[in-house]
Amino acid sequence: MTAQPRTPGRGPDAAPRRPGAAAPRPAEGARRAAEGARRTVTDVRTLVGRPSSAVDGRAPDPDDEVDPLLIGRRIRAARTARGLSLAELAAALDRAPSQLSVIENGRRELRLGELRRIARALEVGVEDLLDPEPPSRRAALEIALEKAQAGALYQGLGLPDLPVRKTLSDAAIETILTLHEELRRLHEQRAATPEEARRVNGQLRQEQSEAGNYYPSLEETARELLARIGHSGGPLSHRKVSLLAEELGFTLHSVPDLPHSARSITDASSMRIYLPLGRDAADPRTTVLQALAAHVLGMAEPADYGELLRQRVEVNYLAAAMLVPEHGASAFLQAAKAQRELSVEDLRDEFAVTYELAAHRFTNLATHHLDIPVHFLKVHSSGTIVKAYQNDHVRFPTDALGAVEGQLVCRWWSARRVFRAEDRMRQYSQYTDKPGGTYWCTSRIESGSGGEFSISVGTDFAHTRWFRGRETNVRHASSCPDPDCCREPAPELVERWQGSVWPVARLHASLLAAMPTGTFTGVDRVAMLEFLERHAPSADE
Repeated sequence: MTAQPRTPGRGPDAAPRRPGAAAPRPAEGARRAAEGARRTVTDVRTLVGRPSSAVDGRAPDPDDEVDPLLIGRRIRAARTARGLSLAELAAALDRAPSQLSVIENGRRELRLGELRRIARALEVGVEDLLDPEPPSRRAALEIALEKAQAGALYQGLGLPDLPVRKTLSDAAIETILTLHEELRRLHEQRAATPEEARRVNGQLRQEQSEAGNYYPSLEETARELLARIGHSGGPLSHRKVSLLAEELGFTLHSVPDLPHSARSITDASSMRIYLPLGRDAADPRTTVLQALAAHVLGMAEPADYGELLRQRVEVNYLAAAMLVPEHGASAFLQAAKAQRELSVEDLRDEFAVTYELAAHRFTNLATHHLDIPVHFLKVHSSGTIVKAYQNDHVRFPTDALGAVEGQLVCRWWSARRVFRAEDRMRQYSQYTDKPGGTYWCTSRIESGSGGEFSISVGTDFAHTRWFRGRETNVRHASSCPDPDCCREPAPELVERWQGSVWPVARLHASLLAAMPTGTFTGVDRVAMLEFLERHAPSADE
């Protein structure tokens, strides 16, 4: 994880670097490319947006020390220095030359025992092969180019891979890397736009995946808070939520004039939490708990949009952990797994929460407590992804930066097929054969202010046996992102309607507008402060 949740009472983390703040100017990047003879290994890393610890003060990243691509280049350099051909070293290792070539090209990770055998054959130490610095400037350039081509930005350009051969000059590689860095910089400079939101969401999704979407410090905080009001298990009642607010020194006030852009407003100076009166809210407990969570975690006004989203993740997680406590929920899920009856519906009913919150909470606990990798999707009826999470290697549709939000889900996935189901009272489940394997998924539709959304939870085929609904005979195949799967209309329909159709699109405001100003994005700051002024307690109160 690159950003761990904060513990209670601690101030906000240091703000992450603003997009584009440290990026080189185009002229500077071109000058560096022209002065390639004087560029250090560190400069090469900077070109692809991976500054070394010597530059930015970070502790060395352990992942840098076991990079298969770097180890492969060091093996090749040591072999060349020994005057051995690929075939000669392969023979000494009792391997086929093609197998050794795969290793030198960084396309296979090595076990420690294999690395020792290679080191002995080359008469070098294992530590020499694990040296985090490339063996030469040329090797550094080749590694940077390989990594750039493997990234989502390069892949999104639709260009063929450029083989890294000896005939490819250093100057050519430098030019490609400089152009790639400039593209990356231009993408990251789209701050204060919907593009920035998708970029940060992609980072958060990666961090959640690496952590199994489980945060021990927040789970511990939830346990401490529930213990303060004597909650021992079962659904958290409205009365106990009110007691928790009182325990933390807050009073709750339902008002008819809360600004429409806000779900709640906390006045920390007067220790008041304002809630909407008469407004249709799914669950007022969640709204209060989110406000309390922000206070407990010491949230300050976010420095930028990335910090705002991270705060929302932590606040939502802590609120859900109080509504569906870890101890009771994990015991409930483990018992259901033993009976092969895992079901999001049952978790929802056991703790009296919404299906979406139960699905989110399931992803928090499934991998940590049940050893089951999962994925989650919230999809609008139009097919657009609103939220997504995975640690089961399912491949979501992405844009050039790897962002998932705003992308269209395949028409054959359960997240969209569920909208065709006539019986919405029953659980909808299906198997989907995807390019990365077969996955089982269960989906349910919930209505919100923006229309209908499907909430889906799934896992790979190997773990399906623990779930209710595994016996479904509904099965579809998806070859997305292949356009022939569902992105292109049938040729006969194209021919039939060619030149006779002119639709008027429903244009989303976010397509043309920048993000609302202010750090609390989406909240009318003027209306909020005027509201607080109206409701501020007088000196007599």
